[in-house]
Amino acid sequence: MAEISNWDVIIVDDEQDNIGVVELVLNFNNATVRSASSGPACLQLLEEAVPTFLLVDIQMPGMSGYQLLDRIRENPQWREIPVIALTAHARPEDQEQILAAGFDGYISKPVSVMTLADELISILAGVV
Repeated sequence: MAEISNWDVIIVDDEQDNIGVVELVLNFNNATVRSASSGPACLQLLEEAVPTFLLVDIQMPGMSGYQLLDRIRENPQWREIPVIALTAHARPEDQEQILAAGFDGYISKPVSVMTLADELISILAGVV
């Protein structure tokens, strides 16, 4: 899983600037990156191709990251996809709540371009 160039990633965030930072790091490492600005848009992308993992913002209008996670876990085709929360909720109790909800990992915003790839590799090593 550590070979980033083999990754197909969907980033779900309603803020384009947040998507841009993550895309920058992943594209630099030759990963395939798709993005969605909402939960419903993400579900459409999942219908097209199953990614290696998803990075999902928690607070989005219309469908929260928690609601999106529930929809993903309900679908047998998507149930095993690692889903990593990407959120500004950085308190220890926030992280506990996010992991208890079923997310496979947690990355806090603002995202660090210097450490993002290593953080993802570390999370995914514990999941796969």
